[in-house]
Amino acid sequence: MARVLLGVSGGIAAYKALELARLATLAGHGVRVLMTETATRFVGAASFEGIVGAPVLISEFERDPMRGAFPGDGEPSHDPIGHLELAANCDAFLVAPASANTISKLAAGAADSMLTTSFLACAAPRLVALAMNDRMYADGATQANLATLRERGVEVIDPDAGRLASRGEHGRGRLPDPARLLERVEATLPGGPRPWDGLRVLVTAGGTREPIDPVRFIGNRSSGRMGIALAAAAARRGAEVTLIAANVALPEPAGVRRLEVETAAQLARAAAAEFAAADVLLMAAAPADFRAAEVAAGKLARRDGLELRLEPTEDILAALAAGRREGQTVVGFAAEHGGGVERARGKLDAKGADLIVLNDVSDPAIGFESADNAVTLIEAETETFVPIASKDAVAEAILDKVSKLRGSGTPAEAA
Repeated sequence: MARVLLGVSGGIAAYKALELARLATLAGHGVRVLMTETATRFVGAASFEGIVGAPVLISEFERDPMRGAFPGDGEPSHDPIGHLELAANCDAFLVAPASANTISKLAAGAADSMLTTSFLACAAPRLVALAMNDRMYADGATQANLATLRERGVEVIDPDAGRLASRGEHGRGRLPDPARLLERVEATLPGGPRPWDGLRVLVTAGGTREPIDPVRFIGNRSSGRMGIALAAAAARRGAEVTLIAANVALPEPAGVRRLEVETAAQLARAAAAEFAAADVLLMAAAPADFRAAEVAAGKLARRDGLELRLEPTEDILAALAAGRREGQTVVGFAAEHGGGVERARGKLDAKGADLIVLNDVSDPAIGFESADNAVTLIEAETETFVPIASKDAVAEAILDKVSKLRGSGTPAEAA
């Protein structure tokens, strides 16, 4: 795939770089890691070496046993200058976490470590993912350094907001999720043939909210994490991806077009408008099954009590599948509380889908809001169990099945 150079600077978020290295390696990329001396106080070089299968370099005076090569490459016959060779061979260079101190050095053009010298010598796309205390991030010096890097063409990945390392502190300073960082890196990589190039994929994610009055609604606990993972996986394979997000607080993957909806009716309209142009539909959203027959114009008073008459919402998946054209692949999702294989198989027939992804939400380890999942892929004649894994890994397994159903990843060959 690609040669990714990962620079790790000092900070508590350095442990997250291990997961980033793991995800990049699983995606087929050759990864080399450079660390600052301070970074080794937070995580050991041996941990990265075990993940990427290549030595970690810290000092610019340190000899590279692989002579600037990446995993999967042949080593050169000569012994080149390490920081120049790695920088010349990489397809992208990401510093994650990038501390305030390292950002200052990169902006000034300092060359006092293997990481900073390689960054200065790198002509490939360069990215920095920030992680620091929110006050350090907001300081004028840090913001000026980031402006300088942006002016020089460096892609700055701003930190997330949330709980910080210091006890009791919240703010903007958290390193973004490793899967999102990998997406940002892959979006910068030189174009090349990918298995789903030319394929148009429509993904729905999240749970709809059906209003009772201007304040209250009927909804469900779907976070949209599985749909986001599917959109990211399809984009990594080269597909043109549209994501219809129903009340999803998570950011969309890099390169994915996003449409926002709230209710099942809005989801149905948006999906109907987009489905005709899609080759694959991944209906991971959880539309509410019922809505209030009458929506109050003003907030209902608690003292008056509440009596609701409900009516069913539209069956979006069945309606889309009924109007499908030749060559389209339709994948539905079924959340069941314990078992549910036979019910899922009934949905496969009733809704006209090619595949139903069964998710048992009775297990708290893989239920709503969980980072992991385990599913059963239901086809007309077979069932395939995907054991518990990250939702990114489960998404890849689902798309592998979609590729087999289509016979190919490309629309021309699948039709």
